[in-house]
Amino acid sequence: MVLTFSCKKSIDSLSQSLMEKYFEKYIIGSDFVVTLAKDSTADITANYQNYKFVLLETDLYHGPLKATNGSHEYMGTWKTNEDYSKLDIALPDSITVFRFLSRSWKFTKKENPTLQLAPWGSSAPIVLHMTRQ
Repeated sequence: MVLTFSCKKSIDSLSQSLMEKYFEKYIIGSDFVVTLAKDSTADITANYQNYKFVLLETDLYHGPLKATNGSHEYMGTWKTNEDYSKLDIALPDSITVFRFLSRSWKFTKKENPTLQLAPWGSSAPIVLHMTRQ
């Protein structure tokens, strides 16, 4: 009789659990501000100086997204994939500054308190940094 064991599934499950906990503790329900937004060579960070963004929880993989600017509140949605490497943001297209944010992003770095993002599936020189308040 030969017995074989695989640790890969256990490691994947542990990694998944850690990412869920990270997302739940540091991202969902937290206020974020844009600290860097670059569209090619243009620095457009100033477009977001008065905005706060909050990912609200439906579950650990998607939910409503609230953007506030003073007394104005705008609702959109967010979702992530199973390994938390992707973040899809959808905000009202009628607000011009939201068009840059509304896309699929890949996490390039998740270092508390700043999330560093780049366009998913693209090498375009677009950068978004959001910092937790």
